[in-house]
Amino acid sequence: MRILFATYAEKSHFLVMVPLAWALQAEGHEVRVASQPNLTDVITRSGLTAVPVGRDHGLWRANRAFGFFDPRKQTLPFFDVVGDDPERLTWDHLKQGYVQFVPWWCRMVNEPMIEGLTEFCQKWEPDLVIWEPVTYAGPIAAKACGAVHARFMWSLDLFGRMRGHYLRVKAEQPPDDREDMLQTWITAHSRRFGVEFSEEMTTGQFTIDYTPPSLELPPDPASGPEPHRVPLRFIPYNDRAVIPPWLRAAPERPRVCLTLGTTSVENLDGYLVPVQDILDGLADLDVEIVATLPENHQAELERVPDNVRLVSFVPLHALLPTCSAVIDHGGSGTFFTTLASGAPQLVLPNLFDEPLRARYLAEQGAGLTMHSSEATGAGVRQALLRLLEEPSFAEESRRIRDEMNAMPTPAEVAARMGDLVDTYRAAVPAAGH
Repeated sequence: MRILFATYAEKSHFLVMVPLAWALQAEGHEVRVASQPNLTDVITRSGLTAVPVGRDHGLWRANRAFGFFDPRKQTLPFFDVVGDDPERLTWDHLKQGYVQFVPWWCRMVNEPMIEGLTEFCQKWEPDLVIWEPVTYAGPIAAKACGAVHARFMWSLDLFGRMRGHYLRVKAEQPPDDREDMLQTWITAHSRRFGVEFSEEMTTGQFTIDYTPPSLELPPDPASGPEPHRVPLRFIPYNDRAVIPPWLRAAPERPRVCLTLGTTSVENLDGYLVPVQDILDGLADLDVEIVATLPENHQAELERVPDNVRLVSFVPLHALLPTCSAVIDHGGSGTFFTTLASGAPQLVLPNLFDEPLRARYLAEQGAGLTMHSSEATGAGVRQALLRLLEEPSFAEESRRIRDEMNAMPTPAEVAARMGDLVDTYRAAVPAAGH
């Protein structure tokens, strides 16, 4: 088969796709990765074949200029509709969510690539298009060329949950008050290529998901039927990786990793937690703190405690198994790489599903959490001591690691992908109809 992965140029969304793409390629399928030009080097470094399409999106550049989203002022973004607060699920609230979500996220990242991606698909004729859940250019292109298509989740499925609630509440409104900005927007672009909107274009014909059962969104019948989920074991991939000499020997004392991701420093002009205060709060502990900070942020520190090792980059899949605990921001790649290592974690979340995912982790007893806006050196110190001194956190972390290891490997999913495509191919109308 010919299989195309499609993602707008967001590095963290692509990296989690790589192990499945490798497995599909090893299974003998032709695999391509289509994205905007800015992601080309990241794709080719993974050993996969890149197809640059369209032009780079300006989401973060526009955010700097217009400030439509500031995580320092919001605890959860406007599109985080999960259904555990029924009072939020009003028609006005849901409509307003799409008024923000569609123009400020969907349009900005997709419209620069829809035409180029669709033209490539019509020429290359993939059998399957696998798209990350905001890259709606993927299902548009898939329908235009007659391919089966599937979402690849990098988050809890807040997108699908939100869509289910929206459709339910929309159906309760008078016929002349059923605005659906997402459907209207997808329809406008689909018709350019001779295809009509169908609801599966919002959630995929099936969904590939590496979230272990313990951390999934609980079932919510009020949001409608769940999509067909294909579970996948999370395999860490951290881009180009080199093991430094100091990491080749076992640590002499408990090792703790402090890693806060790249989104904040690359797109939001700085971390959302007080890094200096946190390092100062941990300075008297008999531990080795490995802090992964870019060099420009290292230079901004006023002091570096003796128990801190500063590194600009280290492959987390190699570092975290040597750690007794991890302090992180809860981003998908970091969060799941930590889970795969079996280390308990203190999560300091802010963006999108990070707070909810961190809450589920804490409820499972595999870690602790405090919102990034509440993080202080003293608070982080107290929480870290609990992770190090109370064995239940490590026990529960290893339980979730074992749960993840019981999920189907990328190779196992790749081996059955042909059957999945055959199952859904009959439901795909001929291109242009």
